[in-house]
Amino acid sequence: MIKPISSDQKSVHTKLQQVVERHLHRPWLKPVPSHTADAFEEAISWWHRCSDRPLIIDSFCGTGMSTALLARHNPDACVIGLDKSSHRLSKHQAKGSNYRLVRAECESFWQCLNNNHIPIMQHWLLYPNPWPKAGHLKRRIHGHPSFPLLKALGGKLELRTNWQIYAEEFAQACGQLGIKGSSEAFVPDTPMTLFETKYLALGQGLWRFRSH
Repeated sequence: MIKPISSDQKSVHTKLQQVVERHLHRPWLKPVPSHTADAFEEAISWWHRCSDRPLIIDSFCGTGMSTALLARHNPDACVIGLDKSSHRLSKHQAKGSNYRLVRAECESFWQCLNNNHIPIMQHWLLYPNPWPKAGHLKRRIHGHPSFPLLKALGGKLELRTNWQIYAEEFAQACGQLGIKGSSEAFVPDTPMTLFETKYLALGQGLWRFRSH
């Protein structure tokens, strides 16, 4: 059974604005791990072989269920699903010519995309680890030093979560970056991930942020 999010934090983190502001003025300079750099080169070579069609990134893709769905719904685009876990990626069984699953550190892969000036059409962030303890703010996507890269990469941005505070924080942080959008409760027409399927079956609330 997947339990609802339990946290000692009851509203948007009081230090969110301060943390995001700091990252805006201090570029993330962590060296890209060699395995992610190699994975990036291989993935982008594949994309070039696909005639440089519009690129969709599915970060933290887990088993790749969402990546395959995005590829099916966007047949004229190329979709790259990213996850750092080889165990999760190994569970993927479907196949498709316009998508690829890549084992890589997502944040460093974003850095590679940005360094190479590669634009993306859509960026999906589906049910990332919420890191629900208040002391873990900097581990959340919007508290991480790499967060400003989402603005630089461009494209339509959508985040989904089963924790309302996470969606509200993400929306506020995106506003600081200049990404216009809003968070809302929603019910998906078709679940995009195994987690989303389980959350719906358990009657848990879902929230999303969508850029305009």
